Formats: sequence, C-alpha cells, structure tokens
Amino acid sequence: MTGLALQNVQISLQSKLLLDITTTVEPGGTLTVMGPSGVGKSSLLAYIGGFLDPAFSASGKVVLNGKDITTLPPQSRGTGILFQDPLLFPHMSVGENLLFAVPQNIKGEERVHHIEEALARVGLEGYSNRDPATLSGGQKARVALMRVLLSQPSVLLLDEPFSKLDADRRGQIRELVFVEAKQQNLPTILVTHDEDDAMAAGDQLIQLTQL
Repeated sequence: MTGLALQNVQISLQSKLLLDITTTVEPGGTLTVMGPSGVGKSSLLAYIGGFLDPAFSASGKVVLNGKDITTLPPQSRGTGILFQDPLLFPHMSVGENLLFAVPQNIKGEERVHHIEEALARVGLEGYSNRDPATLSGGQKARVALMRVLLSQPSVLLLDEPFSKLDADRRGQIRELVFVEAKQQNLPTILVTHDEDDAMAAGDQLIQLTQL
C-alpha cells in the first residue's frame, strides 16, 4: 500500500487523551488537521517524524508506503517537515543550505545542478551565494521548502509553515508548497489554525477538539 496510514494513533499527556486518529493519506493527497492550541496537532507530526517529546505517551502504527516506521529513528523514516520558522543555517549560504539536503548518492557536479535547478523552480536563480539573513520572509520560506524536497522525503509534514508570512506572501507560498507536493506525489499532513490554509489544501480535514 502506498501513501501514509495512521492506525489507531493515540497521543496522551499526563494520562489525558489528546487525540485518537485512524486515517490514510494517499500519494499527492493532503490531510489538514485543525483545532485549538493544546489538542495535539504538532505532537501528531512529531510522532510521525519520530521526535515526540518524552513528556507525551503515544501508541498506534505509522505505516509509510507499506512499511511500518513507528519505531524507526527520525533519520530513517523518510519524513520531511516544514516549521513556522524556515530554520535555515545562518552560517551557510543559500546554496550550502540546499547542498546539506542533497542525498550523498548524488555526486560531483550533479549536486550543484540539483541546487541550481531547485532555486530556479522557485524564482531564486543566482541566489546560491546569498547569505540567508539578506532574504525576505517569503524567500526564506521558498529556500526552506526546496531544502526539504531535495532530501527526497516520502511524506511531507507542515507545522503551520505559513503562519508568519504576510498576507500577500502567504497565499503565494501556500500554493507553491501544495503544487510541489502534488508534483512529487507526496502524502502531506498540514497542521494549521487558519481556515484559508485548510481551504487551499482541500482534500481531507480532521477537526480536533478538547477531549
């Protein structure tokens, strides 16, 4: 089975059940998870990615493209995640940030080609040597997206990555993210408070409430 399957995933904090989810996200499909703060939205992404805070307890299976990844270390799961902040490495240039994500089996000039192609896809040709500190919020978001995609993930996790962008940039970056995810046939999970984000994502929606 391809795509992402969450099988009886339960997350609790101090014996209080926060969420209980069973669902499947098809390749190229998007699941949007909405709800107030404290209901476990970001914790769900952390569980899928393998970095859930030990203060939480969790159970249930995470199956990606037919493989149970529930107990694998984060680096072995094939997940890519975008956070609210771009989290670009400040001591690296834009190109070096992207190079960090290119798989090691891609060698030599091909690595540089991957970087230049990625920048061109998001309208940042010639930005490889730029300091990330000189970029606008929207430009940083585009670099962060391409860094995740260059790592060739099998699933894309979005933890409110549009929330700190201004209104003009928000719609543009949001559309870019969903287009790229569909083109790469990635199952995607979006966590958000914003109804516009959910409408743009389309597809499945889970509304969490305080249990």
